[in-house]
Amino acid sequence: MDLMSSPRLAALQPDWTFTPTAAPWRVQIARHRERLRGRVAAPASEVLVPPKGEGAWIVYFVYLPEGRLDPAHRFALDRLRALGRRLLVVCAATNAAAIPAELSRAADALLWKALPGFDFSAYALGLRSLAEHCPGSDALVLNDSTFGPLVDFRPWLDRARWDLTGFTATSNVENHIQSYAFHLRDVTPKRLGALTSVMPRRHAFNHFWAVVLWQETRFARVAAKSMSVGSFLYADTPEIEDPTLQVALPLVAAGFPFLKRSLLGKLSHVAEREETLATLAAVGYPV
Repeated sequence: MDLMSSPRLAALQPDWTFTPTAAPWRVQIARHRERLRGRVAAPASEVLVPPKGEGAWIVYFVYLPEGRLDPAHRFALDRLRALGRRLLVVCAATNAAAIPAELSRAADALLWKALPGFDFSAYALGLRSLAEHCPGSDALVLNDSTFGPLVDFRPWLDRARWDLTGFTATSNVENHIQSYAFHLRDVTPKRLGALTSVMPRRHAFNHFWAVVLWQETRFARVAAKSMSVGSFLYADTPEIEDPTLQVALPLVAAGFPFLKRSLLGKLSHVAEREETLATLAAVGYPV
């Protein structure tokens, strides 16, 4: 992607190798408070179709409390299937029977989980299933919080040179990669064992800030103890606490593959709705 296509992107650093920083002490106190407040038992789950075949996989988390796919899901499924990788779907629904048949048909492997637990509980289930059935596989891991992939995704995956590669990273709270999408190499029980504190087996976190402070913002630091970690883009400026919000539209215009769906929902105040829709239309998304 061309970072120079917009002056607003000049502050982003490309191809950034992770270096740990310490969270402020107030954040550390809040982190442990939220960890205690948000911790719950691991959500019920079931492996409906186990993964088969070591190689390149996609782990896609879909949250369907009403049991229905929407157009953004269908677009994502089409784009992900076009990558030529096997697709493991982790679907959060009221029960396994509520998973739409359309989603089941699209998946090479399918897991159900109960609704609580946020995305890290789904990531843990999907990656553990790969580690058990297809050890050594590589996994593109993402959730359904974005529109996309909006561009040909294969060049991005070809550039995923770290063991754990994020798409965007930020120094907000502490240096960390953002968890809406990442790529993990060599998914094995040993590798996941090193990530237990952010992807626990027996419990999960069912409070937004517990997930952010205990899981997302610690993920890269915990991972870096046993593997290489980096990100395609990194922001280290107070003006860009979250690249997927403050510079979301220039990023997409420059060729970035994801746009947060919340920009047309609860965060619609961040960018003008018509500008967001126009940016999607310009890259071929069926607005």
